Amino acid sequence: MKFPFQNVALIGKYKAPEIAEPLLRLAAFLSSRGLRVVVDNLTAEHIPGSDYQVMTLEQMTGSVDLAIVIGGDGTMLNIARTLSPHHIPLIGVNQGRLGFLTDLSMDSMQESIAAMLDGKYVAEQRLLLSAKVLRDGVEVFGGLAFNEIVVHRSQISSMVEFEVRIDGEYLYNQRADGLIVATPTGSTAYALSAGGPILHPGLDVLELVPVCPHSLSNRPIVVKSSSLIEILMHRTGDIRVRFDSHTTYDLQLHDTIVVTRHPEPASLLHPEGFSYYHTLREKLLWNQTL
Repeated sequence: MKFPFQNVALIGKYKAPEIAEPLLRLAAFLSSRGLRVVVDNLTAEHIPGSDYQVMTLEQMTGSVDLAIVIGGDGTMLNIARTLSPHHIPLIGVNQGRLGFLTDLSMDSMQESIAAMLDGKYVAEQRLLLSAKVLRDGVEVFGGLAFNEIVVHRSQISSMVEFEVRIDGEYLYNQRADGLIVATPTGSTAYALSAGGPILHPGLDVLELVPVCPHSLSNRPIVVKSSSLIEILMHRTGDIRVRFDSHTTYDLQLHDTIVVTRHPEPASLLHPEGFSYYHTLREKLLWNQTL
């Protein structure tokens, strides 16, 4: 991570014209500090006539030191999968609902970012997942995920039947609606709603969470992040593998999904005083009494 930051990318929630006003306000503030500001090309569609340089996410690689994302967790997930492997740290400004990953508020973003540009921030490393689909031993699809890799059935298909191996060792056969392989970041997303545990993002682990397993003896399991996880499809219909709810691929009988930890983590920057436990209390309403 390069500091001090000189080249800053601004990225807004996709197809959200209401992002224009706060984004332009933030861009003007950054420019007033002598920073070079670039805007994501999809975001730029909502701010016609601006003088800021426009780039695709791919073009930002090697050109920016920092990316500020204005949107919700879904926006941050998509951006993190693209920029994090290229060592670009991310700051999130919440314009969505929960905001587990986008922790700055719209009202105070300028003050918070000013302090962070002066070095007053907490840097946090979050692991990413890499997965590939093998068909007859040949890779036919691959991708990255920040939250989770999910094998799941469609609404009309029957249960998924699959086998799971960890580091080459047989773990179990399963009949279920699906299986979630989640990072600690993803433990508060789909995995949590499926009954998985909340994992602190500093833990170096992954979790496997069955979705509505046919047997009540099947439970979530936590494994080390260096594990090689193989999911072998024994019965398919309308079955897919999904990467962070953004990318899907249709599976066939005997396909194998291989999931590993990506070698490069995502780097999130938070204001000084950031507390993950405070985030849990706030977002999961643990402060409220019944």
